[in-house]
Amino acid sequence: MAVACYLSAEAVTAAAYPGYSYATNYISDLGVPGVGSFQGRAVDSPLHAVMNTAFVLHGVLFVTAAVLVARGAAVGAAGPRLRRWFVGLAIVHGVGILLVGVFHGSQANADNGLMVLHVLGAGMAIVGGNAAVILAGAAFLRSPAHRLFGSVSVALGVIGLVSLVMLQVDSSSTAVDLLSDGVWERGAVYTIQVWEVTAAVATLMSLRCARRVAEARA
Repeated sequence: MAVACYLSAEAVTAAAYPGYSYATNYISDLGVPGVGSFQGRAVDSPLHAVMNTAFVLHGVLFVTAAVLVARGAAVGAAGPRLRRWFVGLAIVHGVGILLVGVFHGSQANADNGLMVLHVLGAGMAIVGGNAAVILAGAAFLRSPAHRLFGSVSVALGVIGLVSLVMLQVDSSSTAVDLLSDGVWERGAVYTIQVWEVTAAVATLMSLRCARRVAEARA
């Protein structure tokens, strides 16, 4: 549900944004109210409220799901400390994306000093989310029945963090220009979305298998 809401809101808001590019524009451009320019990009998002609502809603749903996942048998086998860290990182992600939705990446916030909260929020959302994915993967790796999901989770989290590093390198250097900023940013953000979908599918498959086992024993 969180992924569907987020990606649907992004697609709808981007469609209403004149000239928006998934490759060159930042995701947070979609949440900026008003018309103008920022860092050389034209800013004009008529449906900015839709994207900002999706940011906040995703954060709430991600934290809620993390609490539920932490109570699962596979994660529980990893011990209470790891579960607390996982939930803590999920909360970091949730608070971060909330800041992104409230404090926009705009020229107005750059002028009044609030841009730091947007940057902080983006960092918290990306690092916290991908770190939570890696930690969940490490927990599931301890369960023989869930090692594939654990491996995929760790790989996704690593890809997300590497994409964030490359975004910083690419955007701050004239010597390095491998991919557009929007591509690197989405590489850092979409890994979290992909993990959410993967976790949902894995959970449904696990429940189905458990049901079949129960029916076979009945």
